[in-house]
Amino acid sequence: MLDVSRKELKYIVGVKEMYYLRERLDKIMSQDKNNGDIGYRVRSLYFDTFWDNDYYDKLDGVDNRQKVRMRIYNDSDSVIKLELKAKEGDFQRKRSLTLNRNEADRLIEGDYFFMLERPEPFAHGLFTFMTTRGYRPKCIVEYDRFAFIHDINETRITFDSRLRALESPTDFFNPDAFLYPVLDPAQTTMEVKYNGFLFSHIKKIINLADRPRVSNSKYIWSRNFLR
Repeated sequence: MLDVSRKELKYIVGVKEMYYLRERLDKIMSQDKNNGDIGYRVRSLYFDTFWDNDYYDKLDGVDNRQKVRMRIYNDSDSVIKLELKAKEGDFQRKRSLTLNRNEADRLIEGDYFFMLERPEPFAHGLFTFMTTRGYRPKCIVEYDRFAFIHDINETRITFDSRLRALESPTDFFNPDAFLYPVLDPAQTTMEVKYNGFLFSHIKKIINLADRPRVSNSKYIWSRNFLR
């Protein structure tokens, strides 16, 4: 089980800014080993309650809120993560379980009882959390990511582009599923995540973006579009 807590900031940047920032960051940070030449694809299946409580908590600006999602990379089921993210102000705590394909398929079908068969106490707590609140799969969210990392303070900066979405949970593992573009392709979300403090030489580059911070999540953008 993974359990991390970091500060998280988000900005919207244009294509020109994105490439400029990536070029500067490449000189002082390491690229994520999964980047390859063009980055990698992230696909998430978001869960919410019957009444969409998490969706409306975000829209209402509730400080302490959470979201549940299942995530894969590059259309592969070799790594499947079930994550619970809890937000308190600018800080995010993320706890996750690694699933096998059978567990993931059961989750999509609404069968959460496999979590009671897991040894991790977090799995048992997540089962109770999701069943008592009536969580069910709501939408698929996908985007292309290019990431930089710095070991000190667990600093991670990601550039997420071509956000797209689909309201069809059963297509989560379908590589040929057609997802609808949600944002202008020229818009990229830059996320800055770190523990403690952000190094001044990294902060100086981030400030070159000269863009205001944003609060809307990819889940909210996608649900707003699909609704």
